[in-house]
Amino acid sequence: VWAVVICMLFFSAAAAQDREVLGVKYPGEAVIAGKTLKLNGVAYLKKFGFVKVYAGGFYIENPTTDAKVAIESEQVKHFHLHYLTSKATAKKISEGFVELMEAGNPKELVDANRADIDKYASWLDADMKPGLTSESVYVPGKGLTLTYQGQVKGTISGETFAQMYYRYNVGEKADKKIREGLLGL
Repeated sequence: VWAVVICMLFFSAAAAQDREVLGVKYPGEAVIAGKTLKLNGVAYLKKFGFVKVYAGGFYIENPTTDAKVAIESEQVKHFHLHYLTSKATAKKISEGFVELMEAGNPKELVDANRADIDKYASWLDADMKPGLTSESVYVPGKGLTLTYQGQVKGTISGETFAQMYYRYNVGEKADKKIREGLLGL
């Protein structure tokens, strides 16, 4: 029992530490929607082995290494992407989002939520450049809100779409390196 408690305390302390990935600094804590969230993990996306696309930080009220808890738990969650390239065009980002949502979620769930997937994808409407950000915040009872390049684009209400969003980032079918980084594995 004590070993579990010590491990949990160690993980909580480790998860709250500031982290840096590809020169992007993520503080160990962030206040979002009136809640203090802890940095659960960081990751980055590279394409073609050398194009650094973005660095990402995943914040959550109660850090976890369990993907199911990260996806399904009803707590405030914040995903912060910091872009590192000018090659991330709106078209590539929007199409990539749709592809990942489709690949990372069951077909019947995708079909039932197609309008919300398309709406969210339409908000990814500007090319990214180094230093620009995309942030998603899930607030229980409200939904998932996208802030893209500093502009609030909108909110998809309810928990279903948010769970789909986090599933494609940390679920079983997510990119392994991104999944492991965001879950702090």
